[in-house]
Amino acid sequence: MSVKVGDRVPSVTLKHLTESGMQEVSTDDLFKGKKVVLFSVPGAFTPTCSAKHLPGFVDNAEAIKAKGVEDIVCMAVNDPFVMQAWGKANNVAGKVTMLPDGNGTLTKALGLEMDGTAYNLGHRGQRFALVAEDGVITRLEVEKPGAFEVSSAEYVLKVL
Repeated sequence: MSVKVGDRVPSVTLKHLTESGMQEVSTDDLFKGKKVVLFSVPGAFTPTCSAKHLPGFVDNAEAIKAKGVEDIVCMAVNDPFVMQAWGKANNVAGKVTMLPDGNGTLTKALGLEMDGTAYNLGHRGQRFALVAEDGVITRLEVEKPGAFEVSSAEYVLKVL
């Protein structure tokens, strides 16, 4: 069962690669006292994720943050090294925080995992976007399989 509006973002700790090296980041700290947009993609460097999803949030970061959002977080069930490289390739610095969920810990805790084994992707996260205020989910949009609409930056900006 997946999380719903009104639920708290699950408390987990993930590994995040920064310029200072590998760091632990807890969702408690990431969401505490802030309005955050978290969007999830099935995988870094995959077609829709690279051509539309991440670039949309990079291009619209300023407008989204003007709506009171303090952090925009891109999550994928990928390792920290891949997420860092994908972020650099898309010039996310200062716009989008790249959050690797290498073991799918947060994705599973949210109840938003997907089985991509038919596509040789293993177990990944569904494509979704959520808004949380001080760790409480205030909006959750989960895409239908194969769709890219309600988790786009443009849609999120419209509903903020």
